[in-house]
Amino acid sequence: MPGRSAEYLNIIPRGETRVIQPELIRAELGDLDMAVGPSPAACEYLGFYGLDLSSRADVHIRQGKRQVGGYEVVLQLWTADEPRATLLVLHGYYDHMGLYRNVVAWGLARGFAVLGCDLPGHGLSSGAPASINEFAEYQVVLQALMAEAERLGLPQPWHLLGQSTGGAILLDHLLRQPAAARLGQSILLAPLVRPRAWARSRLSYQLLRHFVDGIPRQFSDNSGDRAFLEFQRRDPLQAATLPTAWVGALDRWIPQVEAAPACHYRPIIIQGEQDMTVDWRYNLPVLQAKFAQPEILRLADARHHLVNEREDIRREYFAFLDERLA
Repeated sequence: MPGRSAEYLNIIPRGETRVIQPELIRAELGDLDMAVGPSPAACEYLGFYGLDLSSRADVHIRQGKRQVGGYEVVLQLWTADEPRATLLVLHGYYDHMGLYRNVVAWGLARGFAVLGCDLPGHGLSSGAPASINEFAEYQVVLQALMAEAERLGLPQPWHLLGQSTGGAILLDHLLRQPAAARLGQSILLAPLVRPRAWARSRLSYQLLRHFVDGIPRQFSDNSGDRAFLEFQRRDPLQAATLPTAWVGALDRWIPQVEAAPACHYRPIIIQGEQDMTVDWRYNLPVLQAKFAQPEILRLADARHHLVNEREDIRREYFAFLDERLA
């Protein structure tokens, strides 16, 4: 099983500080297809997050950047010899591709090329930390990711995978874009439509937005993997605030996606029933109404961060996906 916690997470010794330098890494990057090995700063990043996948000598890693809607967006590509399809990955809010080793390892084991990027304001990409002006900017990033897959000639079909806000970006795309023959399966992990306790959060936003730019972030136990939770709290690429601009963008996006007409796509939706981040009891009926009989796997013991849940939970849903992406 790819991505065991003990292998994936380099728990930072207490009292030790790790520094990842996004600006330095970005400055040293060019196009994704340039035959240039990772810089020392990029190697430090890949090793720290376990993205070098050092146990697999056949894996080739490329990093690059693109100008997308006023942002410098960092892209990463993992390929083994002769991939048979491509997995495009969009991470969740506060996340970055550094936390997605489990998905990368699973995709490579399936024979996929794996292409992902850090969203604006996240990870190695530029932008105000954890912020966005409008959710429409995320669609521009997704289009750029697909354009990069096209430019690089990555093999079709292109399967899509999004966690939480990444899932919201994908469902927005599926609802608003015509059918594309190049797309394979669309996998939504704990997708965001409305967050939990949205009415209260929205009221707080309306009261505070004229007075503050953000509020301190409150970390939650969003996974049953204790090692991941410890690492997440000391991850040097985690944002420390919840910007009111992002909440405002979400507030404007929710009624738009809820009003979007239904479509013929049949995504795979995986949802934990112990999820205290999104309002999944509200979201699942919305998604069932928007899509043509989506396949839904509900996991009784899973929390929100499915990409980094306990190994037994990941084993269950990856086996479910294996059957559908055979």
